[in-house]
Amino acid sequence: MILMTTRPMTRRTAVLGITAAAATLARPAVLRAQSTGRVVVVGGGFGGAACARALKRAQGDLQVILIEPNAVFTSCPFSNEVIAGLRNIEAQQFDHDKLAAESVTVIGQAVTAIEPQQRSVLTADAVALPYDRLVLSPGIDFHFEALPGYDEAASEKMPHAWKAGAQTMLLRRQLEAMDDGGTVAIAIPANPSRCPPAPYERASLIAHYLKTKKPRSKVLILDAKDNFSQQRLFEKAWNELYGDMIERIGLSQGGRVTSVDPATRTIITEFGNYTPDVANVIPPQRAGHIAELAGATDATGWCPIDPVTFESKLVKNVHVIGDACLGGGIPKSASAASAQGKACAAAIVNLLAGRAPEMPRLTGVCYNTVAPGYGFSLAGNYQPKGDIFAEVEGGVTSPVDAPRELRAREAAEAERWFQTITADTFG
Repeated sequence: MILMTTRPMTRRTAVLGITAAAATLARPAVLRAQSTGRVVVVGGGFGGAACARALKRAQGDLQVILIEPNAVFTSCPFSNEVIAGLRNIEAQQFDHDKLAAESVTVIGQAVTAIEPQQRSVLTADAVALPYDRLVLSPGIDFHFEALPGYDEAASEKMPHAWKAGAQTMLLRRQLEAMDDGGTVAIAIPANPSRCPPAPYERASLIAHYLKTKKPRSKVLILDAKDNFSQQRLFEKAWNELYGDMIERIGLSQGGRVTSVDPATRTIITEFGNYTPDVANVIPPQRAGHIAELAGATDATGWCPIDPVTFESKLVKNVHVIGDACLGGGIPKSASAASAQGKACAAAIVNLLAGRAPEMPRLTGVCYNTVAPGYGFSLAGNYQPKGDIFAEVEGGVTSPVDAPRELRAREAAEAERWFQTITADTFG
């Protein structure tokens, strides 16, 4: 889910340091004498990093290990602004140095296997790390089999830009290279998917770029859904800001993409074929691959959990947070992942101490920016209900007929939210 840059050190130096740290951590007898337990967190995004920090702050003598192969995390929230030329990619990038400064052990290795019976995680350098509790925050992977013709190679011609980093910049360069009068097509999958409103925010910001740079161009949305989150707000903004520049074809009009041909950059739907100048294909998704390796995914491709503790319903002592889990009413978003990470940390601290976990109450907010100075939001509160999270007390969304002053304030609030959540997670 994350694409990275490298730090200014030689690969040999980095690998030797990581291997030495991992080898030391593989000696549980010494460590058990110095800590109340060991929690391994796999995945250093909003969920995993928030969980690791919350664990260490809640119980200082708890040994917390964060395993993340990438030195720099590139944030998906606000990456649509990078695509539209409104933001530099560097503003999206964060490291884990401050977590390490708080005595979270950060290991820059990929996880190659998980052995739940032995409570052990195997890293790419063949070091086995035992754990008392394991937290998986692997984000999403793509379900390529569900979209014939699309794979990693195809994404170099028809970028998804749904994992921020190199793909974000590829789509931006394609927009910059497109002639005025061209068409940008965005293929949107059915839910569940990461951040359901984000494709429509992307369409809006691409339209803003085209309106200012290539005004004879258009955006075509090919959608596997008839209805989507905050639809009335998006459609009102499109009419107000972009006129007929954005066209959307929903499911019942034949908008569902059934296959692609990357050689000709053709998108095939149930009712017709399209060959746009730029094809942004967002494929169907499932939980990150490491969750499957752990045995935590079910037939849906996602991870069923106990919503009170986030413990997998399929694998004991393994917890799943963020986009990978089946969360019910709570959306797959950075805000939700961060909230889940903190709630999961609290549950684990109680479980390790032999106490009953408390009932979590999560708050999530989603901001969408459709043009500079024009934003709106959706906020909700969520609690466990049966096997899933359910929204309680109703969500709060921006009014459809709000004045532009409110839209400007919400755009500014979105930026403040991003600064707050990244500082809280990585800063």
